[in-house]
Amino acid sequence: MNKIDDINIEIQHMQNYLQTHWRLFLAEGIFFIFLGLCAIVIPQFFTVATVIFLGWILLFGGIIHISRAFMFSSMPGFGWWLFMGILQIIIGYLFIIKPVAGAVTLTMLLTVFFALEGIAKISLALMMRPLANWGLIMFSGVTALVFALIIWISWADSAQWLLGLFLGINMIFLGWSLVKISLHHKPN
Repeated sequence: MNKIDDINIEIQHMQNYLQTHWRLFLAEGIFFIFLGLCAIVIPQFFTVATVIFLGWILLFGGIIHISRAFMFSSMPGFGWWLFMGILQIIIGYLFIIKPVAGAVTLTMLLTVFFALEGIAKISLALMMRPLANWGLIMFSGVTALVFALIIWISWADSAQWLLGLFLGINMIFLGWSLVKISLHHKPN
């Protein structure tokens, strides 16, 4: 089998999967559109909520790391496990008590996220190119790259609301893409 046959088989497999599970993709798309609209309406809330939520995840993850490190203190790498746990607890605690400062940090990290997500979506779109509506995923990927550039240019001035707003817009584009793709692959 050659490379083209492999790609055609993969495309056929993806198309079959979309037709079989179109309702799941439709529901996921509607959910992302709803979340995106909420984030656009109140971006400051979503920015702070995201930072605090991540803070709690890091805090609990750090507690787990430290607990495991002490349970297996003779395990090689004990110091590194302990270090990671302490680091997670400190960063998580700081995100919880200083969410605005955490928003500035996360906004810069969001730049990296949008850049990598944009590259991934563009790659996926190119893989889906023979299928209908592949351009929507491409558009979503290009949009993510544009968001990364905008954040990079203005992150210090707009960190309190930009994270929530861009997450909302990104979720709407993703939701819209999923809805269009799911409806196209809906069996007649």
